[in-house]
Amino acid sequence: MIVGIGLDIADISRIEKAHIRQNTFAKRVLTEKEWDCFMGFHGKRQIEYLAGRFAAKEAFSKALGTGIGKVGFQDIEILNSSNGKPEITKSPFKGTCFISLTHTETIVAAQVILEK
Repeated sequence: MIVGIGLDIADISRIEKAHIRQNTFAKRVLTEKEWDCFMGFHGKRQIEYLAGRFAAKEAFSKALGTGIGKVGFQDIEILNSSNGKPEITKSPFKGTCFISLTHTETIVAAQVILEK
């Protein structure tokens, strides 16, 4: 049974500005494993990755019904499977999580569905 659906859209340039302005932004959003992936990218792809994880975590918190604040960025981890599919590998939710990420040149969108 679906117990939550969350959607978030983020402006990639806004995330890039936050990353440049606050040198701790990426460390605040990304877990240690996500950080390792982030550091493997360069330039535009690095910012797309950060924006995607930001939007995905916002979407997860909306699906949970709490919003970011009750659940923190570090409580949620999204890693890619061996075939590149993003998966929520760590979260406070005790059920099945489905995630989809997409982006254009300027925006990233994430949808999360929670099922028990």
